[in-house]
Amino acid sequence: MTRYFFVILLMGLVGVAIVIKAGITMFAERQYWQDVADRFVKENVTVKPSRGNIISSDGRLMASSLPEYKIYMDFKAGGDTKDTMLVNHMGEICEGLHKIFPDKSAAEFKVHLKKGRKRGSRNYLIYPNRISYIQFKEVKQLPVFCLNKYKGGFTEQAFNRRKKPFGSLATRTLGDLYPDTSKGAKNGLELAFDSVLKGKDGVTHRQKVMNKYLNIVDIPPVDGADIISTIDVGMQDICEKALVDKLKEINANVGVAVLMEVATGEVKAIVNMTKCADGEYREIRNNAISDMLEPGSTFKTASIMVALEDGKITPEDGVDTGNGVKNMHGRDMKDHNWRRGGYQYLTVPQILMFSSNIGVSELIDRHYGHNPKQFVDGLKRIGIDKPLHLQISGEGKPNIKGPKERYFSKTTLPWMSIGYETQVPPINILAFYNAIANNGVMIRPKFVKAITKNGETIQEFPTEVINPSICSQRTLKQIRDILRQVVGEGLGKAAGSPQFHVSGKTGTAQISQGTSGYKSGTVNYLVSFCGYFPSEEPKYSCIISIQKSGLPASGGLMAGSVFGKIAERVYAKNLVLDIKNAIDTNTVLIPDVKAGEMNETRRVLDELKIQAQVQYSPNIGKEIWGNTYAAAKAVVLQRSNVMRNFVPSVIGMGAKDAVYLLETKGLKVQLSGMGKVTSQSIPQGTLAKRGQTITIILK
Repeated sequence: MTRYFFVILLMGLVGVAIVIKAGITMFAERQYWQDVADRFVKENVTVKPSRGNIISSDGRLMASSLPEYKIYMDFKAGGDTKDTMLVNHMGEICEGLHKIFPDKSAAEFKVHLKKGRKRGSRNYLIYPNRISYIQFKEVKQLPVFCLNKYKGGFTEQAFNRRKKPFGSLATRTLGDLYPDTSKGAKNGLELAFDSVLKGKDGVTHRQKVMNKYLNIVDIPPVDGADIISTIDVGMQDICEKALVDKLKEINANVGVAVLMEVATGEVKAIVNMTKCADGEYREIRNNAISDMLEPGSTFKTASIMVALEDGKITPEDGVDTGNGVKNMHGRDMKDHNWRRGGYQYLTVPQILMFSSNIGVSELIDRHYGHNPKQFVDGLKRIGIDKPLHLQISGEGKPNIKGPKERYFSKTTLPWMSIGYETQVPPINILAFYNAIANNGVMIRPKFVKAITKNGETIQEFPTEVINPSICSQRTLKQIRDILRQVVGEGLGKAAGSPQFHVSGKTGTAQISQGTSGYKSGTVNYLVSFCGYFPSEEPKYSCIISIQKSGLPASGGLMAGSVFGKIAERVYAKNLVLDIKNAIDTNTVLIPDVKAGEMNETRRVLDELKIQAQVQYSPNIGKEIWGNTYAAAKAVVLQRSNVMRNFVPSVIGMGAKDAVYLLETKGLKVQLSGMGKVTSQSIPQGTLAKRGQTITIILK
């Protein structure tokens, strides 16, 4: 019993000690142990979602978030075994890093890595800059780096960077992000649809267990949705090339081109080019929607439409413009040919055909001079004064004076009628001409047509009608007939085409220098052309607006010629012919096939049931690059020798294959033109240097 008593007593004392120690830990030492635990747990770590893509109307990726990496080394991971491997393979690793990152020599990498090993760093930066996914995969294949991070010590930090596969194409409309991604988007569609694209942040906490941090997800991130833009990459390229070529030719300051689908209001292309200090043209701001300039003669169509609709004039009426100079309320109104003696008598259609300032201002002043409000009300009835409330920010609000406003003098009405003393952004003028093409229905220009997520449409943006009828059908027919004559017989001939009819109106205006007026220093001009095509069944409307310094300045010859090139190329792009009318059905059709990846080429030919004659040994699962030529009854596929570290020939390839093949060699590619590659700036067989720029010309 004595022994039993002492055993019970001992157990009781131990139990009391445990309870006392637990109490001390829970209460007296509570804060100390809480601080210890907090060192091993990191709460509420924000996890950024993947930003959604911007996709063109023809399904091409225009803006996407692609991964970039920073690479590190933990020299204490893996113990002595890893350290021995690292020493044994140091030379091989450094040579491999030099090939991937040629800006640093193998010797520099060796010194750098030895310094980190000597320090025993747990998070040593291997290369100072962010690297691409392809470079990251190549680094992961090097000795030691190919092991998992616990054995080899190689770790990475991933970043998402916004990239535009088509470079500067429509870059101002697509928009940009701030370098600090936490600030979000700066402008364009990126800003307008930021809440849709950016997704929702997730939340995790990190907890240290057995000397390793584990990420435990509390709230998973929600990736952003994709937006389907209305931009057509092919049409955007057509518009940009045609406009920039003309800007360089005439040494212009700013150029705008907007191409819109008549029935839907979808903006298929929008170009905003500004001449920079180095003489190159770049997209700096969205001039098409923000420029508040006097539109000039493209506004005359609206003035004549109001007078026709109010019954003040008919197409048979006319004006004696005399010798091209007429005094109106103390100021001389001049026609562009006043030095050549003027146009004398002009009918209403001829007034627009030859863009007579005197003709338009005389008609409007004669019929509305006693009641300017009626004319202004007519413009408002059309809807040309209303903001468009576009899907992207930065649009200017049209400024059309009313007779009760300050500075509305006797000369205001005649000058307003020819596009002065008013301010209307180019896209608003385009919306007006698009309404003429669209049977009088004015619709809101559209830049995004749908939001999608994981291939499913979340939201669609239907066509929105701003004004169901800008005028009566009688007036509309009269205006459409006149606009067709402007191109066919008037000053807009450069915008026409022998293949189809074009309708539109030229514009040439001096740009006001603010308080200095129009005559201070070098005179700047706005030359423009706005219209639609084909005239009979309009498919597209387009505006070209160019700002330049000094003479010559001609809306018809300068802006009109750009319009004509765009119209012909877009029309040809959408031309569909019945092949049965073009070939003998008894013959074998052998198409012209581009060079490129032969497995893909063969698969397409098989789907089209076109015979392919293969002159190489197939290698399943591996890329085969080659050339093609047409034989009597088959397409012959030949293999090309693509050497690993040398520049390949991409002559005859399409843009997609050429860019892919060259970028796999580490080259940066610049494209010019459309079609097949006809030349490359670095010849075939040259040693490929990573980061070097190669220019390829397509025709």
